[in-house]
Amino acid sequence: MKNLTTRRHALRTLAAAGAASLAAPHIASAQANGTTWKIQTSWPGGVGLQTFKDWCATIQEKTGGELAFQPFGANDVVGDFQLYDAVKNGVLDAVNPFTIYVQGIIPAGVFLTSYPLGLRNPHEFDVFYYGLGGLEMARELYAAQGMYFVGPIHHGPNIIHSKVPIRSIDDFRGRKMRLPGGMVADVFGEIGAETTVLPGSEIFPALEKGTIDVADYVGPAVNYALGFSQVTSYISMGPPGMMSLYQPVDIMDITVGMDAWNKLSPEMKQFVEMETHVYSDMHHAAIQKADQEAWAKFEADGTEVTRLSQDDVELMTEVAVPIWFKYANRDKDSARIFKTQLDYMMSGSLGYVTPDLVDGLELKL
Repeated sequence: MKNLTTRRHALRTLAAAGAASLAAPHIASAQANGTTWKIQTSWPGGVGLQTFKDWCATIQEKTGGELAFQPFGANDVVGDFQLYDAVKNGVLDAVNPFTIYVQGIIPAGVFLTSYPLGLRNPHEFDVFYYGLGGLEMARELYAAQGMYFVGPIHHGPNIIHSKVPIRSIDDFRGRKMRLPGGMVADVFGEIGAETTVLPGSEIFPALEKGTIDVADYVGPAVNYALGFSQVTSYISMGPPGMMSLYQPVDIMDITVGMDAWNKLSPEMKQFVEMETHVYSDMHHAAIQKADQEAWAKFEADGTEVTRLSQDDVELMTEVAVPIWFKYANRDKDSARIFKTQLDYMMSGSLGYVTPDLVDGLELKL
């Protein structure tokens, strides 16, 4: 009962933070003499939502009132899985979703964000988007859906909480494990985990009841606030310097309805594109700061951090590569985007993938 009471208090704290941030000061400041965009994020509360709202509150002053952002938290206007319909239909002018959500309408979207053992650091996705043509490819695909992809927003890695120690990938075998589905579930299923898909709100009770042994979710700060240290004793990480094997760079983005985008002047379009870089930097740093504070809390609660080895990374990469190709061959756009990333991963810059790993695998461009 104490666990549930503590967790409910944490959830109420997150909800209160979101409600307070959405109150009059932000909405009032969004009433510009020019254009006001309604923009919703996927963050329900905490540091993610606060950072989003703080950034939105700067836009009116920076543009001299020509543009303002009226921010909304997760589910305030529409549900997370309705964000793209809302922006296409003009219910919202812009959105700040987790990019993985777009794969429902754009299959290639699975390669516009982190996937198991793929690009492993935020700067590598920056190279893909801003140096290797990823931004242009993303904008082409979004434009076909009536949307403008402004740019990626860095968040951080997702991590794994467990009731039992995970010291090698063999320890996942037979474990009942919550995952987000898709490619991530395919990879863990291949190494023997019994995967299940649950919404974030159901992870705590499932761990508490023993319905699952292991669960992935977002980063340390949010997971601590949700009480995960009360129902698990371990956090499984990659080797030093690699927090997560399966989702090391959880990307969000700023996407705008094409009608709203086309109403902006060329100068204002350039401003929004540059401000997206500003927001990405603010967002990533704020969440990493909160995560550093959360680690000390996990340690105080007795949570042990276990790490997989470099051998585990190599073994899991062998498992992941054929699954990459399966997803890349779902359509020509997926293959085209993945080929750009594969070439980068096989280059002298990274070397994550060697020729023997792709031997016999065909990419249908």
